[in-house]
Amino acid sequence: VQLVESGGGSVQAGGSLRLSCAASGFTFDDYAMGWIRQAPGKEREGVAAIDKSGATTYAGSLQGRFTISKDNAENTLYLQMNNLSPEDTAMYYCAADRFNLQLSRYYTNWGRGTQVTVS
Repeated sequence: VQLVESGGGSVQAGGSLRLSCAASGFTFDDYAMGWIRQAPGKEREGVAAIDKSGATTYAGSLQGRFTISKDNAENTLYLQMNNLSPEDTAMYYCAADRFNLQLSRYYTNWGRGTQVTVS
């Protein structure tokens, strides 16, 4: 299993970013996927998740600003982030698991992360 995130960067408050996660080495359709973030000095927290059927789950405070989606044909997971605030600054990780772990921090497979900085 390989997960490679991209799309992070520095943005001003109120701006938007779209993260991507290219997946390989497994049958993408058979896995539930999630985005988990970790800010400096804080624990990892689930941001958004999408199960095999396409059903989505969001952390309560982020729903309405963040949108998770996937393209099974391209084996790619996305996270559209709008109206970003400095509190969204964190390393964002893509994760995959055979089980529907939703916003759990205990996914089996992880990417290396992409940094998002909001000022």
